[in-house]
Amino acid sequence: MRALTKGRYQVRLAGEEDLPAIFALRGAVFRGDPEAPDADAFDARALHVLVEDLSQNKLACCFRLLSLSGGAEIASGYTAQFYGTAPLASYEGPVLEMGRFCINPDFRGDPHILRTAWVGMTDYIDSHDVRFLFGCSSFHGTDLSEHLDALALLRARHIGPPEWRPEIKSAQVHRFADLPDHTPDKRRATLQMPPLLRSFLMLGGWVSDHGVVDEDLGTFHVFTGLEIEAIPPNRAAAFRATV
Repeated sequence: MRALTKGRYQVRLAGEEDLPAIFALRGAVFRGDPEAPDADAFDARALHVLVEDLSQNKLACCFRLLSLSGGAEIASGYTAQFYGTAPLASYEGPVLEMGRFCINPDFRGDPHILRTAWVGMTDYIDSHDVRFLFGCSSFHGTDLSEHLDALALLRARHIGPPEWRPEIKSAQVHRFADLPDHTPDKRRATLQMPPLLRSFLMLGGWVSDHGVVDEDLGTFHVFTGLEIEAIPPNRAAAFRATV
């Protein structure tokens, strides 16, 4: 991935010297404590990406990428801890797992952060001929009543194709089909969704038919996939327009 600039933000691969700040930001966002860095065994295998505010020399966003040669390797990634990925094993061509995406609370509400992150991901996807991008989109909190509009909208419009849909693996699972009958309010649903999930869906992405409770992080994970060929050309072009 090249270092790319969009406005006052730059997206680039992190170096070893950047990792303490990245793990601290993840600790602050996922665990509520920057003094308790968030790191796991997958970090050593992953590429780490950061978005920084050049005007303040400040970390605004980070995420990691795990590059895999094909669908059969998805079982070795982070997402496969929560989902049975056997249906994706036959997926041909390079695939990419994105995880631990988080935005510095000081920058929340600035849409340019997410756009800059997608500029970097698009550059990596193009240069490595990635065919499928996936990961876990995380809702903060495990009380599903707080996310009911969003989950009802996912159930109604965004469940993935049966041939690729991950299987149940975890013990703490909520099937979308078992949700109470509810007509979602689209505005509330959009506000309840994590920004990253909204952008996946805007690009033509899809979700699993169930979500998983992660007690460790206090989140509700939803498998999210994006077939690169399904991205509308005008959307893809926007992420290739660097400044």
